[in-house]
This record gives sequence, C-alpha cells and structure tokens, in this order.
Amino acid sequence: MKKIKFAFGIHNHQPIGNFDFVFEDAYQKSYLPFLQVLKNHPSIKISIHFTGILIDWLEERHPELLTMVKEMVDRGQLEVMSGAYYEPIISVIPEADRVGQIKKLSQRVKSLFGYPAKGMWLAERVWEPNLPSSLVAANMKYTILDDTHFKYAGLEDKDLTGYFLTEDLGNTVALFPINKHLRYTIPFQEPEKTIEVLKSFANEQGSNLVVFADDGEKFGVWPNTYRHVYENNWMENFFKTLEANADWIELIHFSEVLEELAPVGKIYLPTASYAEMMHWALFPNTFRKYEHFEHLLADQGLLDEYGIFVRGGFWRNFMSKYPEVNVMHKKMLRLSKLVHKNDFSGNAQAKEKALDHLWAAQCNCPYWHGVFGGLYLAHLRFAIFNNLIAAEKLIDGHRSLPIVEHSDFDADGHDEILVETAVHNAYFKPDKGAMLFEYDFKPAGKNLLDTMTRREEGYHNKLKDAVFVEDLEKGGDQTASIHDLVLTKERDLYQKLKYDAYERRSLIDHVLPADCSLEKFENLDYKEIGDFYNQPYRLINQIRKDKTIELHFRRDGHIEGRPVSLLKIVSIQIETAEIDTNYQFVNHGQQALGFRFAVEFNYGLQAGQADDRYYYDQNGRLDSFYLNSSGVLPRAKMIGLRDEYLKIDVQLNSERLNEIWRTPVETISLSESGFERVYQSSAVLFVFDVQLEKEFECQIKQKVSLI
Repeated sequence: MKKIKFAFGIHNHQPIGNFDFVFEDAYQKSYLPFLQVLKNHPSIKISIHFTGILIDWLEERHPELLTMVKEMVDRGQLEVMSGAYYEPIISVIPEADRVGQIKKLSQRVKSLFGYPAKGMWLAERVWEPNLPSSLVAANMKYTILDDTHFKYAGLEDKDLTGYFLTEDLGNTVALFPINKHLRYTIPFQEPEKTIEVLKSFANEQGSNLVVFADDGEKFGVWPNTYRHVYENNWMENFFKTLEANADWIELIHFSEVLEELAPVGKIYLPTASYAEMMHWALFPNTFRKYEHFEHLLADQGLLDEYGIFVRGGFWRNFMSKYPEVNVMHKKMLRLSKLVHKNDFSGNAQAKEKALDHLWAAQCNCPYWHGVFGGLYLAHLRFAIFNNLIAAEKLIDGHRSLPIVEHSDFDADGHDEILVETAVHNAYFKPDKGAMLFEYDFKPAGKNLLDTMTRREEGYHNKLKDAVFVEDLEKGGDQTASIHDLVLTKERDLYQKLKYDAYERRSLIDHVLPADCSLEKFENLDYKEIGDFYNQPYRLINQIRKDKTIELHFRRDGHIEGRPVSLLKIVSIQIETAEIDTNYQFVNHGQQALGFRFAVEFNYGLQAGQADDRYYYDQNGRLDSFYLNSSGVLPRAKMIGLRDEYLKIDVQLNSERLNEIWRTPVETISLSESGFERVYQSSAVLFVFDVQLEKEFECQIKQKVSLI
C-alpha cells in the first residue's frame, strides 16, 4: 500500500494594537472551536503557532485555552512552534532583536506548555538568504515556507516531497515547503479533495512528506468560513476522513520529520514571500502590468506551467513605496540602537521593559499594505509609535537631553534635523521645505504626524467598475470581469480619488494664487505660484537658548518667477510642548507681489467622526466640530483640536492671518471586504493674504498639552 506523511501546521496571530473585539471574535470563531474539535480527535497531530501578542491576550482573557493547549501537548497531539514574539518581518530588524524575539517566545512556550520549541513560524513567509544564521543563533532547527519559494529556485512539484536544508555562513536550518494545492483545498473544498492531493504524492516506502500550513483565522474568521467549517461540520468531517485513512496517511509533527526522514537535498532560496505579497510590493504601474500579464497567461492556460517565472517585487520596497513605512522603520532602528547600547544605569528591569516596547513596535502588520488594511489602519500605526515612544521615555531617564542631531535619519541621502526633549520630539526635513515630518508628544505617547498621504495604488483603476455592496446583495448588475470583480462600500467612490503632490506632514509652506479658496485647494484646482513647498531649505543658524532651541531655515526662491527669499525660524521649547514658527518674506524685485501664504499642519488623531474628538475655537466647539469636517474660519486668531480619548489638546494661534481652513485627509484603499474611504488626518491651514512690496512677517504658535 502506498503511504504518505502529512505535516499539518496552524499559525494564529493578531497584530499589536488591534481592537479587543477583533481578538474576541477570532477567539470565538476560530481559536476556541478549532481546538475543541481537535481535542475530540486525539490521533490528529497538529503543529501550532501562537504569536506572543496573542498569548498575552489569551493569558489575560481566556487562560482556559492555554490550559487546553497544554493538555494536548502533554498527550503528544500538539507540537508548539516558536517564532519572533511580536511577529516582525525578521529580515528588516537588527540581529539582536531577531534572536531576542525568537528566544523570548521559545521561553514562553516552554514556560506555558513545557515544550521545547524546535522550529518557528516566519512572519508573512518573508525569506532572505541570510536568515539561517539568525535562526541558528536562536536555536531554531526549521521553518516553513511556501512551495513557490522553492519553485523560484528551480524546483518542481515532484521535487517537493520532503524538506530541504539550507545554510548561511555554515549555519544550517531545515526548510519545509507548503503545498499550494492544499492551501486551496483546506478548508474550502470537501475533505476528499485533500485526500486526492495526498494520494498523488504517496509512495510504497511511505517516505514522502506533504505539508499544509496556513493562518488559523481561515478556519472561522475569514468571510463565510465559520458556518462552513463548524456549523456545517467541515472540520469534524475532515478529521474523521483523516482518521478513516490512517492506514496510509501518517500525521506527523515537523520536529518528528527531522528525526525520521533525511532531507531531500540542499537548496538556496531567493528573496521571496507568498506571491500576493510580492505583487503588492510593486509600484502602481508595474503592479497593474504584473496583474495583466498573469491574466494573459491564465487566459491562455499557461499560468500553471510558467507561473514560477512571473515574480512580483521585493518586500523591503514597501519602505520605498510608502515614506510612512520608512519613517516607522527608521524610528524603530534608531530606538533599537539606543536601547541596546544603554545600560539603564544597571537597571536590568528597565532595559527589559524598553526592549519589550521596542519589539512590540516591530510587529509587521502596519509596515505594509495589500488586500488587508495594514498601513492604512491608523490604530495599528498608533500602536507602533506608542510603543516606540514608551521605549524612548525609558531611555530618556538615562541620557542627557535635549538632543539636536543632524543625520540621514530616513536613509534618503539627505540629512534630517532631530530635536528631542523630555516632552516632545520634532524632526525636520530641510530638503523638503524644512517640513516637520514627525512630532512625538511624549506625555500621551503619540506621534501627532502619524498620517497618510493620498497616493495612487495599483488597484485604483478597478474602482470605477467596483460593485456597490448593496447592489450585489440585491443581485444588481456586475460589470467587472471575473478577474477584476471587487466591491465598494460607498457608491461612486471613484469620484473622491485624489492624489497629493507632497507628504501630508506639518509646517508645509504653500504660496497660492490670491483667489485660491478652500474649495479649490480641496479639489486640487489650483497651482503653487511659488517654489517653496517640497523644495530645499538651508539651515543657516542653530541657536541653543536657556529654554528653547532655534532652527533658522532659509530658501532663496521665486514667486511668479520673481526672486523672493523666505526665512523660517522654528523655536522649539525644551520644557513644554510648544513650537513657534516665524516667517519673513523679502521681495528682491521691484514689483509688488500679491498671493496667499498658507501654512499647513496635519494631525492624525485617528477618529474623524467621534464625539470625543473635535475642533473648537475661543467660543467652544465649532458648529461642525468633527475632525473629518471641512470649513473656513474668517478673521479667526486660533483653532484647537481635542482628543478626549488620548487626553490631547492642540492649539494653534496667530495674529495676522485672514482665514483658517480645515479639511480632512481621507484615503481610499482596498481591504478584504472592498474599497473603503478611511480618515487619516485633519489638515489645518493658516492663510495669510500677502501684498509683498518689500517684507512680510507672520508667526504661528503651536501648543500641545494634556487635557
């Protein structure tokens, strides 16, 4: 009789900062029912992985599940895998953090379940060739990757009937290929389809191995899967089917495979992730070309045969594609260096706490975007910065402040200026209009410039043909092709697509036509008549005073082609979260110039329409007060934004301005449930009507405080 060895793996994860109700929903729909059904089938052996984030939540909210896991480990039914504790993409975090995170989860697994984890789950299966050295340093013997990784290296399905060894600098680990066919049959097709796949790989010696490993959330959390998997008994029937075929299907743990089978051979894999991730990493134009080419191959019946030669991009290019990702990542690297080199005055507990915050900030989910929200979800980005700032606050007690640093923070070839005090951080980009690109208010653990720029996505071309959810439910007309059928949560959403020509940060200096209005600005129906925003400024002076740090920036530019210089003096308070910015225009020509000077601020306060987050002026809440509201305050002197949830109050004041504009920044992104509009930040512009004969001066004060 032909036999087969079958290794079954499950990966369970929720990102740091995700809402508690999302954790609870996943627990009730997937984590709990899966193990309840599995427990009733003790001969079914599973290798399972929980991220440290999820373990922490389970220990607090549902420790009974961890008890159940321990019982199943003790009877040999479950093998528990390790991994990096907070589920980072380990190839883009420092070596010490890679090893530290993996060892932290291995120790937790040993403590909770009494199991010495031998292998690990690799986040998003992002592989780079130098990883074996890190895995070996963390005492890991194996990891699990998609079979496409192996096919990119030149192997075929017939070769993938076991595990392979790979090495880096002589450090060797085992790699298990996940069978793509099983990822589509489990749990979406009847159990017999899985049996057919297993039969196709069985041999007389029983020496072949087939691997399935995937997200646990697909068993109940993914759309329509709970009813299919549990209410309609797919899971129960699946396990019974495996039991009925136990005479030729041997369920086996990955660690047991290493003891019982020799490796198929040695292989060196290229950089890769799963195919969809590499598609998402492409830039908009090549994103669409890749998709089109795949469709051409599929329509001609060539995709299965030649698809391995069609590859998307490289994961790290999310940091090029999205400057917001790059800022998070480089802030994380900066904090990693500071945490590791600081001895915290011998306080080991403080260092461990700082490391834990740093590692939590390495969670991968908001560092990329695909069909899942990821980067576009403000609450996930908030968790990253909140943990980074928490780590930094611990460091602050063991270093001398304030700090003014000139360095290429974001690795773009231009120096940034970083000002750090005990109460706030202000990071500037001289090469991009001396804009403020990160502003950390430490008492609330919040980067107020955690915002998103409206930019083109490769999938935006589908928006016009997207089917409105309500129309689909009513059986309305579907105009999209089978390849391109997507949903939208809002009718005619494509009409709201807008792309920014600059990053949505703060202290952005706009020189606008004299007749420019908020409506024209919102509709992008205007043209800058000066060359100041997004252009290089020179730092001509830096002054440290008793309670302030002054940065003097200058640009010699033009307005309507005529020479004009702008001196921008930013005064950063050391003991309070206040920044005063003075502007001085000088007209070097003979003709007077008329224009509107608008200084833009953006505040990412996360909720656009919540009663506890609002605009106000000296008289109280505005009539239209939500942070996603739009409007003009004529002849006003101040405006405030308040977030009662985070206890943050922001005030902006100026004496000479003519109007205050406010407008929301809302992106349109694709998620698993369709296109949606997402509030990202509130843009506030202080608008000055300028008649520049020789000189013009104005000042804007920003003050941030706790409520």
